[in-house]
Amino acid sequence: MNTRALQETSLRYFLEVVRCGSISEASERLKVAPSAISRQIARLESELDTLLFERRARGMVPSAAGELLAVHARRMQLEADRVGSEIQALRGLQRGKVRLASSEGFAVDFLPSAVAAFRKRYEGIHFQLAVGPPAEATRRVREGEADIGLTFSLKPEPDVQIEYRQPAPIMAVVAPSHELAGKRQVSMSQLQRYDLALPTPDTTLRQLFDICSSRQNLAFESIFSSHYTEALINFAMLGGGVALAGEISIRHRVQQRRVVAIPIRDRGMDSRFIEIQTLAKRTLPSATQTFLEFLKAHIATGRLPLATPSARP
Repeated sequence: MNTRALQETSLRYFLEVVRCGSISEASERLKVAPSAISRQIARLESELDTLLFERRARGMVPSAAGELLAVHARRMQLEADRVGSEIQALRGLQRGKVRLASSEGFAVDFLPSAVAAFRKRYEGIHFQLAVGPPAEATRRVREGEADIGLTFSLKPEPDVQIEYRQPAPIMAVVAPSHELAGKRQVSMSQLQRYDLALPTPDTTLRQLFDICSSRQNLAFESIFSSHYTEALINFAMLGGGVALAGEISIRHRVQQRRVVAIPIRDRGMDSRFIEIQTLAKRTLPSATQTFLEFLKAHIATGRLPLATPSARP
């Protein structure tokens, strides 16, 4: 085996084909001729004496060897990015980029507030945020597309380092004028009396709600359903019914007294966790590590890290 074949260009082309699932799409994204990409992959396969892809009618899927090489390629790419960031960090965190991935609940108030507060001190640090379902945030971290993931989780994930974890019980969210607004807690059986706005089944919140409902043989009908939880929370805030959310998703609006969050006391509704995730065994660039510590310090305080002159990591 000629390990010299594992050069940057070959791995970059290879990794893009893994991401895209086809040479033609990788060619468009890289602005490189398909023949050049094919030659590099063929060279890798020849030098490593193994097939890296299974060629299928609808695209290319990494073989077992291809999956192993993809892990190596991602780590090499991330390490190169880290070294570049470390060189910039010698100037005192004056420059850098932090790539974030999160589920929607973190993207509305908490992360914008955290980024604004952090940049009060480190103006040269730039941020990129991708928002999607909880599993998507974890996937981006695992595949090196994001440096830090903030998401809700029901169980640990392989190849992902949990930097911070805390329970994220599900709350009932109502308008201040709603008859439940004065309750210190509520049960799921009590919620059957009210109009519910529920998220779609691909969210951890809905999955946990359905599990707990099934355990108690309770049936619920959602009068307003959406994959966009902000629409559901605003619906409840306007007096349309009861929505469900984690505390961090509505922290700002609770502090402003625009909504009321009521704990749901049923066993199992506290089985979801907030997680801050990074790729396992990865050394983070200084800017990313500093922002990670900033997040860990603020996420459990019950306050948003608002961008004020006094905000400090």
